[in-house]
Amino acid sequence: MVEPVTAADTTVTRLIATAVIVILVLGVRMGARRWRRRQESTSSHSAVDLAVSAGVTITTAGGIVGVVLLWDLVDPLQRSYQSLGLEDMAGRVLLAVVILSATYAMTGFVGRIIGQFTGKRSSISEHQREIVYRLTQVSLYAFALLVVVGLFTRDLGSLLVGAGFLGIVVGMAARQTLGAVLAGFVLMFSRPFEIGDWVEIGDSEGIVTDITIVTTRIQTFEGEYVMLPNDEVSGQPITNRTRKGRLRIEVEVGIDYDHDPKRAADIARETVKELDEVLQVPTPQVVGKRFGDSAIVLGVRVWIDNPSARRMWRARTAVIEAVTDAYDEAGIKIPFPQRELMGRAEEGGFAVAEGARPPESEGERD
Repeated sequence: MVEPVTAADTTVTRLIATAVIVILVLGVRMGARRWRRRQESTSSHSAVDLAVSAGVTITTAGGIVGVVLLWDLVDPLQRSYQSLGLEDMAGRVLLAVVILSATYAMTGFVGRIIGQFTGKRSSISEHQREIVYRLTQVSLYAFALLVVVGLFTRDLGSLLVGAGFLGIVVGMAARQTLGAVLAGFVLMFSRPFEIGDWVEIGDSEGIVTDITIVTTRIQTFEGEYVMLPNDEVSGQPITNRTRKGRLRIEVEVGIDYDHDPKRAADIARETVKELDEVLQVPTPQVVGKRFGDSAIVLGVRVWIDNPSARRMWRARTAVIEAVTDAYDEAGIKIPFPQRELMGRAEEGGFAVAEGARPPESEGERD
């Protein structure tokens, strides 16, 4: 005689099946993560990586659907909102977890797709890819959260109206933060600088280390980290010294008035052309700057590639040392600031003898 299947046996069977599904999904995801870690040190194909992500997403979605059907959370024959078999709170909570899990799996797959289609385009920076992924992620989670909230309330319209008023109040209270966020989007699309660029923003100068929607972080050459709100960044002049991948450096040098400026310029130009720290194209130039108090000032202009503070100071030091040695060998004097004092004989007027008083003027007599 076959014993009837009790509700307890059915529950135990469902629990075992659910555990098997969860272990299978977690095993696939962990296996894919280990595979990606091994491929980081090798030249992995992006198409294979995308296929692995698709497989993980399909496995996760299949596991979620299996759990939903196993526990009869949704009637497969009806799609209306009233067909949800969610009379108890436990069922609603379980379905909410399922929806959030599916959203998590979907965001990972979407991130791989974005990386696949935008990774080979030089016109799209890493920062822009990150922003697109984060916006997509926030949109998916917002939609999932809206669905989850709808599971626990039937009056969703009133809830959205209340959320709208709350959003207006929060927006007025945090208008400065929202302004920074909008400025962050403007910086993202205008692209005045990217991570790793050497920039000067207002009184701050350094290397851009991070760009978020709200702030821009800069590491100064003194090793300090400066965090600037994006609304302040967009409202100030921005100087990008690495925009074109090269930077012009000018070193001023003075020569004595007794020397020929053209000869001194030719010697300096030929000297800096032999330096490894500077570029040959564009060619170095030497121009006359001004007549100084003690010297004729020349400007030695050279270019460096991949500009950085270290490369700039290294090139500047090399130019100073090379020009100094070349002028020393050529007998060209680099004068230091000096003043010439001259005396002249007194002409006219009168001298006051020792012990005598000068005559009083008419104003003093009165």
